[in-house]
Amino acid sequence: MSTSAVFLGLAAFVGSVYVVVVVGGGTLIGHTGSPSVLLSVLATTVVALAFQRVQTELERLTARWSPGGVRPYDVLSHFADEVTGADSSHGLPERMAMLLAQGTGAEWTQVWLNVSGRATLAASWPPDVDVDRTPPSFGHENAVVTPTGSRTLPVRQGRQLLGVLRLQERPGLALTRIEERLFAGLAAQAGLVLKRVALRAELDDRREELLVRSAEISASRERLIETQDTERSRLERDLHDGAQQHLVALTVNLRLAHTIVERSPRRAAVILTEQADAALMAIETLSTLSRGIYPRQLADEGLGSALRAGIVGSAMSVRIEGHELGRLPAAVEAALYFSCMEAVQNATKHSNATSVSVRLDENQNRWRLTVTDNGIGFNPRDATVATGAGLANMRDRMDAIGGAVEVSSSYGGGTTVTTVVPRSDASDTVAPGSRPISVAV
Repeated sequence: MSTSAVFLGLAAFVGSVYVVVVVGGGTLIGHTGSPSVLLSVLATTVVALAFQRVQTELERLTARWSPGGVRPYDVLSHFADEVTGADSSHGLPERMAMLLAQGTGAEWTQVWLNVSGRATLAASWPPDVDVDRTPPSFGHENAVVTPTGSRTLPVRQGRQLLGVLRLQERPGLALTRIEERLFAGLAAQAGLVLKRVALRAELDDRREELLVRSAEISASRERLIETQDTERSRLERDLHDGAQQHLVALTVNLRLAHTIVERSPRRAAVILTEQADAALMAIETLSTLSRGIYPRQLADEGLGSALRAGIVGSAMSVRIEGHELGRLPAAVEAALYFSCMEAVQNATKHSNATSVSVRLDENQNRWRLTVTDNGIGFNPRDATVATGAGLANMRDRMDAIGGAVEVSSSYGGGTTVTTVVPRSDASDTVAPGSRPISVAV
């Protein structure tokens, strides 16, 4: 039916041109006999130049107004019906793009969403056509029309920009006023729906972030458990091989002194005198062991003093810069201390550096510790380095208190390890001092 209508329309167009140009023109110039060759050539030229455009327009009109065709304002009614569906956000951008293309006869259409401030392509129609995927600018308040026939119209709800509708006109076929009103009407109706779709997209993004974060936390907990088991085994071994041996010997000798005190008081006195040295050695062994677990100076004097004591005897020059911090929460001090010592130890073992600088600073939002060496550096994207035990330990400690670790390095440019801990409650800390730290070893 539509093909016949197009054929009849083209025939009428050709006949009309012939009548107007050849017959009407011949009458005007007084040539009423046989058709003028010049006017016939002119009529043929007009038909040839306009034939394709007229054919396209006729196909466009018959598609809309023939039975089963899509009339421009049918689009709005169809869209309104779909919006009232049970769960209209599923697949709605695709249907919106399809209806917009059918209603305007555009070469292609797109629906863009504003998801967390960035333009995200939600749908395009036809789906298999290569279209311009350059994100539109969200800075325009009104419709934008480019010289190439691309039209962009923002979709808003109140003052909130939810997205944009974009279409590409067919070459030589600009939108009619009715189609422009259709375009604007669809944008006006799409606000509530695009808001729902954008919220769903944001929730999906957030869900993916939470899944990734959950996996990281699970892996971190597994590493912490493994580390705790390893440390427990090491502690048991050190106690057995070190302090326990001294304490067992002390117990045996004290019993011996008790046994012989009546028979040989002098010998018992000698044994007891010797046990004083044995007790001091046991105390020293336990003290050394405890410093390896949690430095006493960290608990008594804070992070700055513990770091100064911890770097004494380092194999390279280590300098602490910045300003003395006040007392921090115990968990923060421990995490920063052990992360710093881990970074310094890694630099000593692997970087071939000659010096390391440690800088402490804070503001009202966070505490930060930065360890920088002048070593050979490495590629931070190297999976072997990125997943090494040293960095993993630091990340685990930071994860446990909500902090973060950032590593910056380049070949020949040294390495910088930065640990940052957010301040959740400034009242937990003592006011920082102003005495600068400047220690070199």
